[in-house]
Parts: sequence; structure tokens; C-alpha cells
Amino acid sequence: MPRVFSVRSLVPGEDREENPVHDHRRLGRELDLFDTDPLMGAGLPYWLPDGAAVRHALEEFVRETERRAGYRHVYSPVLGKRELYEISGHWSHYSEDMFPPMDLGAEQVVLRPSLCPHHALIYRSRAHSYRELPLRMAELGGMYRSELSGVLGGLTRVRAIQLNDAHVFCTMDQAAGEARAALDLIGRAYATLGIRPARYRLSLPGANGKYVAGADMWRRAAALLTQVLDDSKVPYEAVEGEAAFYGPKIDVQIADAAGREATLSTVQIDFHQPERFDLHYIGPDGAKHRPVMVHRSIIGSMERAVAHLIELYGGAFPAWLAPVQLVVVPVSEAEAGPAAALVERAVAAGLRAELAGPEQGTLGARVRAARRVPYQAVIGAREAASGDVALRLRDGRRPATLGTGALLDRVGALVAGRSLELWPEEAELTESH
Repeated sequence: MPRVFSVRSLVPGEDREENPVHDHRRLGRELDLFDTDPLMGAGLPYWLPDGAAVRHALEEFVRETERRAGYRHVYSPVLGKRELYEISGHWSHYSEDMFPPMDLGAEQVVLRPSLCPHHALIYRSRAHSYRELPLRMAELGGMYRSELSGVLGGLTRVRAIQLNDAHVFCTMDQAAGEARAALDLIGRAYATLGIRPARYRLSLPGANGKYVAGADMWRRAAALLTQVLDDSKVPYEAVEGEAAFYGPKIDVQIADAAGREATLSTVQIDFHQPERFDLHYIGPDGAKHRPVMVHRSIIGSMERAVAHLIELYGGAFPAWLAPVQLVVVPVSEAEAGPAAALVERAVAAGLRAELAGPEQGTLGARVRAARRVPYQAVIGAREAASGDVALRLRDGRRPATLGTGALLDRVGALVAGRSLELWPEEAELTESH
């Protein structure tokens, strides 16, 4: 049975049109998307059912996008032996941002600060031929950063991170093309999500000692990323001191309504870890060759991505991301049965649908409470008798009356297509407000 629509869970603060500056920390709690508890600790938010629905839809989008782009998905553990991170260079260059090691018998294990060492080991576990390359490996996995309490905030800066991460193992000749394809993939994902980059940044090493040695390695990687940016014809600026400790990167920056900037997506070229882990493939000459490792994240962490989307849309998400996509509102108790049947059909069709019955208040109150839900289906005596539905869109438009089957087909197609539009412009409307 579908769960009953909760009026309280969708009572928002100001509408997006009334107040364009949104704080995801406030909205996330008002809309029952996420929260925190002192016993869990700072920087460790938990996701409520509506927030989990948004995150799940986003995860499915990312996995499908990656699969269509030739990536294969893996799972790897969130723990690793300290020795693993000593080999990767994290221990000597990044340990201040890692949680302390835990003693496990004669060994020490560590909560991983990134996924790349694990993926390097997965690659190394099997022999590879040049014919297999590029090998694209993706994971939506957890990692942990020992962030100071003073920099933590909502979902944008947390200690437990669910990262959309991937690593491409390729030949030197393939590296620029793979990095460029990753940047194109980021652009297509942003278009689907409605995200606009604030700027592109070529992040280079600084003068301090936090970076691994190897001037030639850094020069080659930076030259490749510069070529990618130039070929992609996006404006960018080079900034020193922002590189990863093992290599330069392209950072795709976003900005919130207050102008605060953050990195959401990255593309990196890494010559360091393939050497440290002694990765190789067999070339056409029958000899061993070192692969290049391209790191990339389409939308970064689920936490930061959802925080940005909350603020971007003021909690009124596109239909495919919305926690509740369709709310069915019977005018009176007499229409409760047909309304409940429509909810069940919608859920069976794959929609997130809920019932707002008369016991939850007046008709006007129920409609107002659901004002961030994309589609509101009102069923009165006439609709119950005819099997039709009076549909109201979140923006106040009212499409022509539809039969329940046509309604579910139309809404289902818009959701499946991940449209940013609530309703096709060419569709007939009965009135507009």
C-alpha cells in the first residue's frame, strides 16, 4: 500500500519566486529531506525518506549515464590497511585529512579518504591487454574526511561522503580523449539537472611541499588537461595551489545564491598512482607498458550535489527528482476510494505518488501543502464518475482533463525522460493562473 501523504512534510518556507536566496540547511530540514543528531556527530547528516528519494533518483541517473558512456561499476570496501595509503601517497601527503588508524591485531586499518587506491588494486588484480583499454571503472562509494568542525556545514561539507567516482585506465595516446569525454559527460549531466557552472578552473600545484615529486610528470599532466580545456572551448583560469597531491585537475565550480563557490565535478590525469602500484598492460609489442589513470567525478558527492539542487530549485525539484511526484487529492470522503486506487496505479507505474485525504484538512489547505509537488490530481464527484482527473501543475497551470491512463502515461513519460519542464508547451491547457 502507498504511504499516506503527509501535509507537514511538504509545508515549505517561502516560495522560490518570493525568496530566490535559499539556504539548503534550512530548507532541507523544513522539507524533511535530511537532519543531524549530536549522538551521530557533526558533519554526519542522515537522510530522511524524502531526501533519500531525491538521492536515489540522482544515483540512478548517474549510474545510467555512466553505463551508457561505457563505464562498468564495482564495489570496494570503505576500509583499507594503512600500508595501502602509504603506497598511494595519501599517508604522507594527506594524513591530516584522514581519520586515525584503527588497530586490528597486528595491523592497522584506515577509513579511506578516496576511492582511487582501491580501484588501482582492482585493476591490478587481473592481467590486461592494450585491446581492453580504455578500461572505465566507476563506483558510487563512501569515503571519509576528518574535517575540522569549524568548516562543516549542512550537506556541503561533511565527514562521511558518498562520492560519484570513476577511474579510466588507458594508454598515453588515449588520455586526452578520455579526459575530454569526461568533461563532455559532466556538461550533459549538468544540462539534465539544470546546473550552470560558475567557472572552470585548471588547478595546478603550489609552492608548498604537499605535492608528490616529479616535475616532468606534472608538466605532462598539466599539458594534457590544458589541451582538453582548449579543445572543449570553455573559458577557464589556471590557479596554483589547488591541485590534488598526485596531479593537476580540472575543477568545475558552482556558486550558491549568496555567491559562495565550491567544486562539484573534477577531471584529473594521474601518472603517480599507476607507478606506485606498478600497474601495467601488455602492449602490441608483447611488452609491459604503464597505463595512465584518469580520475573523474560527474557530479561529485551526493551530499554537495543535493545541497546545490535544493538551493537551485528552492525544494521544488524537477518532477523526476521530486520526493513526491504526484499527489492525489479527493474532494471529499466519497472520492477517497477512487483516489486511493489512482495512487496505487501510479505507484505500480513507477511514480512516487501519495494520497492527501479529507482527514488532512480542507481542499485548499491540502493543495497549498503540496505546492512543491509537480502534479496534483484532484478527484471530485464528476471525475470519480467519469474516471477522469482534474490535473493541476505546481506552477498553477491546469492541463485539459485527462483519463487516468492518459495521465499516468503522460506524467510517466516526462519523468522517464528526466524533463526539466512540467508539461509540454504544446499541450492543451484549460486555464492558467
